[in-house]
Amino acid sequence: MRAIRRFTVRTVLPPSLEGLDELAHNLRWSWHPSTRAVFEELDTAVWEQVGGDPVAFLGALGRERLDELAADASHVARVRAATADLRGYCEQPRWYQRQTAPTMPASIAYFSPEFGVAAALPQYSGGLGVLAGDHLKAASDLGVPVVGVGLLYRAGYFRQALDRSGRQVETYHALDPDGLPLSLLREPDGSPAVVELALPGGRALHAQVWVAQVGRVPLLLLDSDVPANDDAARAVTDRLYGGAGTHRLEQELLLGVGGVRALRTHARLTAGAAPDVFHTNEGHACFLGVERIRELVADGATFATALELVRATTVFTTHTPVPAGIDRFERRDVEQYVDALADSATLPVADVLALGTEDHPGGDPRLFNMAVMGLRLAGRANGVSRLHGRVSREMFAGLWPGFDPQEVPIGSITNGVHAPTWVAPEVTALAARRMTAHDLATGAGWEAGGTIGDRELWELRRRLRSRLVEDARRRVRASWLRRGARPGDLRWVDDALSPDVLTIGFARRVPTYKRLTLMLTDPDRFAALLLDPQRPVQVVVAGKAHPDDEPGKRLVAELVAFADRHDVRHRVVFLPDHDMGMAATLYPGCDVWLNNPLRPLEACGTSGMKVALNGGLNLSVLDGWWDEWHDDDNGWVIPSAGGCDDPDVRDEVEAAGLYDVLEQQVVPTFYDRDSEDVPRRWLAMVRHTLVTLGPKVQATRMVADYVAHLYVPAAAAGAALAADDLAGATALADWRARVHKAWPQVGVDHVDSGGMGPSPQVGDRLHVQAWVALGDLTPDDVQVQVLHGPVGPDDELVELHVTELVLDDTYEADRYGYGGDVELTATGPFGYTVRVVPRHEALTSVASTGLVATAS
Repeated sequence: MRAIRRFTVRTVLPPSLEGLDELAHNLRWSWHPSTRAVFEELDTAVWEQVGGDPVAFLGALGRERLDELAADASHVARVRAATADLRGYCEQPRWYQRQTAPTMPASIAYFSPEFGVAAALPQYSGGLGVLAGDHLKAASDLGVPVVGVGLLYRAGYFRQALDRSGRQVETYHALDPDGLPLSLLREPDGSPAVVELALPGGRALHAQVWVAQVGRVPLLLLDSDVPANDDAARAVTDRLYGGAGTHRLEQELLLGVGGVRALRTHARLTAGAAPDVFHTNEGHACFLGVERIRELVADGATFATALELVRATTVFTTHTPVPAGIDRFERRDVEQYVDALADSATLPVADVLALGTEDHPGGDPRLFNMAVMGLRLAGRANGVSRLHGRVSREMFAGLWPGFDPQEVPIGSITNGVHAPTWVAPEVTALAARRMTAHDLATGAGWEAGGTIGDRELWELRRRLRSRLVEDARRRVRASWLRRGARPGDLRWVDDALSPDVLTIGFARRVPTYKRLTLMLTDPDRFAALLLDPQRPVQVVVAGKAHPDDEPGKRLVAELVAFADRHDVRHRVVFLPDHDMGMAATLYPGCDVWLNNPLRPLEACGTSGMKVALNGGLNLSVLDGWWDEWHDDDNGWVIPSAGGCDDPDVRDEVEAAGLYDVLEQQVVPTFYDRDSEDVPRRWLAMVRHTLVTLGPKVQATRMVADYVAHLYVPAAAAGAALAADDLAGATALADWRARVHKAWPQVGVDHVDSGGMGPSPQVGDRLHVQAWVALGDLTPDDVQVQVLHGPVGPDDELVELHVTELVLDDTYEADRYGYGGDVELTATGPFGYTVRVVPRHEALTSVASTGLVATAS
């Protein structure tokens, strides 16, 4: 068979239709129905043929057809109006431009290893990438000046199919960037803009930069498949999460180091602003901090000064609730790559290695941990739900020994989803027709007695369910044909699923902790639910296991084997190759979204948010976002057996709880109909979900939270440290060095207390007096605190409260006296201790320095 080298020939548009190219290459069309309608109206048959991809659509139109369209004044007018609308959207002030904080970042760089913006740009594997795509789209809608940075994977993530036995099969399809909604960043002479990284052994890694325009937000994607590279370097960006060892390390170096260099090149070529804040979405991109330090050292700063400025202006978001999800490399491998980057001695290799080495309790000092480096390089860090923030503080507490996990400097901003992307057109259209602008913002029009009646809402839900059934049948048929079935044997597919049956959805990546097959724990009981003659249930399942995850692949095969059973195959289906295209019908079409991970291992779980925005209800373990936002009226909780140490027993207990909730609550509520065959109680829950969760789960809320709580403070801190030729950063670095050197002399020598009677009561005040040795430090360098609160059986503080003690006039024998009162606010066992911590106005947390001296 001949080896065919493919390339894409781009369409030359008539002058009157040139705006179509601008519309096609700005991914706003992926969430803007009016723009998609412009393309569809030009030629509906071709639009459907290419699956709604504007770039492919323009390539499929012949010259004769284009000339016909160019001569049609109505089509030309629509194209020009849509182009003007896009330009107005990109140029006019929006929410961000109306903010009045003193230091609003001029630009924010957002790094992620994957971006799920649209199915037409397959550069994502799952929730992390889709969240990154939603972040960019919401930033665009708000006018937040974000620039995205990622890699362009020539084969994207794998495509999933099933073999005859029902096991997952992976294939990779080569992508031609010229056939994607991308533009190549070019120098003034027309040549591609290229960034370069030095590699060990005298090799070099070159990458060109593609730009995907996401509304107002440019997304820079680095591509190593260029002639200047050797074969190994060309393969660095071959596929998403497809390599290991040094291949993965080179990807992450290119993303972090190369990404910063691409940002500088893009700003130079577009006269754009230099980023004030750098946000790394998970640990894969954390080498960006190393490159920024290298830049500053090359300009004359010390490593310590550069580190202070970089730390102050970096935000790190962790999505990983399990240590196994973090990239770790051999320290000696990282050393070789950093040494190659350290041109002109701009990077002290030992200092860089110290950023990621697992030298904390419980770590392996032979390994370099990307999340550890991310936390040490970031002045502000967060998890992606309230519960995940707590889990992250506990997971990384070893980096801050001596501090309570509650004080670990990792906060939380709960994820959100981009409603214009994930809400079905039918829902959007109904809301636009029947609700005011105020109602659309608040969700109030969905309330009982609002502008949309129960029957209308119920008919909408049936239309969405019908669309899912139709799409699922098509996908099931295609999957069976690929598995070798004969068309004549697939007549049963015509009756698979029903638009009138309670529909449960489950779709996500398939690591074992997400428990794809928990529903199969008691297959007979589950089958009885599916096949109930009066109140049947149907389940639509999708999900990919990583190619190297054999346990995950076995779970897929187990689920498929059950779905293949002749008695249930019309009630439960597995849809291969879950992607954003499938999600467009799956999320809106489900009545209930099932989520049953091992708590607390789900960082957030945004798929349930997307279902909620379409009028679906959640059935979930109390994990991720559901833990903080569920109530008795927006869905159901699967009882947890978190105290059980035996995983098999825990699965059995929680599966039984799942069946109980389905049998006793979910199914009866759905099928409890009035004389008009309308489930009033069910629809009351749907309305409550839309009103209460609708505003919360929005990605615009999420991005606004990042702006207020992380981006603006980081920009202000960076401006203060960078002023007067880095004077603030230099002073902070000098202070930190002085405090670290002097800290061994710091201690709490003696503590006295008094002021209470023999039977303390709530409201009494405990007076605490402490004598503290500071050595070469002064009282201005420290803060003396009382830690107090209720204590547990092992004398641990189960609820931490902090009261600062005040320096008094007592000074004797090189000791300073501090005193203050602590109010007793709760009954029961009470305890307290005194500690000393460093204090500086530029510190973002009491634990920032990692130094503490506690009374013994």
